[in-house]
Amino acid sequence: MRVVSGIQPTGNLHLGNYLGAIKRWVQMQDEAECLFFLADLHAITVFNDPAELAANVREMAAALLACGIDPERSTLFAHSAVPAHPELAWIFNCVARIGWLNRMTQFKEKSGKNREGASVGLFAYPVLQAADVLLYQASHVPVGEDQKQHVELMRDIGAKFNADYQVELFTLPEPLIGQTAARIMSLRDGNAKMSKSDPSDMSRVNLTDDADAVSQKVRKAKTDAEPLPESMDALEGRPEAKNLVLIHAALSDEEPQQVLARFAGQGFGAFKPALADVLVETLRPIKARLDGFRADPGELDSILARGAEKARARAQPTLDAAYRATGLRR
Repeated sequence: MRVVSGIQPTGNLHLGNYLGAIKRWVQMQDEAECLFFLADLHAITVFNDPAELAANVREMAAALLACGIDPERSTLFAHSAVPAHPELAWIFNCVARIGWLNRMTQFKEKSGKNREGASVGLFAYPVLQAADVLLYQASHVPVGEDQKQHVELMRDIGAKFNADYQVELFTLPEPLIGQTAARIMSLRDGNAKMSKSDPSDMSRVNLTDDADAVSQKVRKAKTDAEPLPESMDALEGRPEAKNLVLIHAALSDEEPQQVLARFAGQGFGAFKPALADVLVETLRPIKARLDGFRADPGELDSILARGAEKARARAQPTLDAAYRATGLRR
């Protein structure tokens, strides 16, 4: 089992990033060969300040390492340090069909009303995603439900290449939808995802927050006046309450129903301090390790350089075979 996944280097990580993807990545290191990359090539599909982007790559690498990504067990690297990614993406651009990309719902969401003003890169980034994964003959791609369409596109591109050039080159990966991956919502609005772009810092718990900040954010998180019920079904229509229960369950590796079994009939005056304690205990060692990595940028650069070297070595045979299949190399 080989898993490939990337994350855009967008600055400070928050609890939604950790519970939505990174915690599962850490667990997968015991289950599969893992390659994780900082998707700086995807980041430039919209304009990024160059100095800020470079700093964010380091910051994201530090955060992933602090959360438990082990460079001795996984391959961690910056996307742009492996030229095989954009090289294979160009070949795939010549295989993929415009109609396929026109069906990608995330482009419609990201481009908004200014579709004609979006970059070609933003339109074609699912093709680069396909190269990111197929380049390493990945068997699985960890995704959320909203990304399954992109894995289907990867499979379509790989299958068409294999058929067009009469080769069995690319492994067609399966989506890996983690059972424990939580969709974490804003602490101020249970119907909106927790996001760095939210103007209110009180809407999210950052991995860099200290214990006092975490406790304050949980204490002021939006809730309702009703006590917690005995079943998850009874939380429908109560998005903020449901969000806090799901956060507690994800942090404590429990089913949400188990959390409710302990707190049913109690109000948030009892539940919030318990949730804050779990959050603080989870984030304290992560923040300590993050501070250590931030203090040694040279070590971060060294880890990323070693990871890129390993990734280039794994990628080159597939890229060479793709060039030979298309007649671009002998």
